[in-house]
Parts: sequence; structure tokens; C-alpha cells
Amino acid sequence: MSREELLELPAAVDLETGNRALGLGRSKGYELAKRGLYPCKVLRLGNAYRVVTADLLALLGLAA
Repeated sequence: MSREELLELPAAVDLETGNRALGLGRSKGYELAKRGLYPCKVLRLGNAYRVVTADLLALLGLAA
């Protein structure tokens, strides 16, 4: 994802978007989230995972 795309993300994004930003494959991303080892904060909402965008941007060195 480009820097501009990352900076336009909402407050939380789905795991697929987080995986794409971090260069993780689908299976690896879900495995890390399920085990609590995802590299940034992940919220579990029912059966869905949401990645906190602020943590994602900080991890990528793009924090405001």
C-alpha cells in the first residue's frame, strides 16, 4: 500500500487490509491474530478482527 493510502485509512481496518499493509499473507495474518501475536493491536469483534490503524501506522513509522 502507498503512504497516501495508509494515511487515508479509517480508525480501524479489517485484518485483510492490515495484512496487505504489513506484507503478510492471509493465513499468516489470521494465525498471528488468533494467537495474539499480530505485530500491532487487533480487536476481536464477534468473529471479525479489526486492526487499530494508529498502531499500524506507528509500526510502519507513519504516525502523525
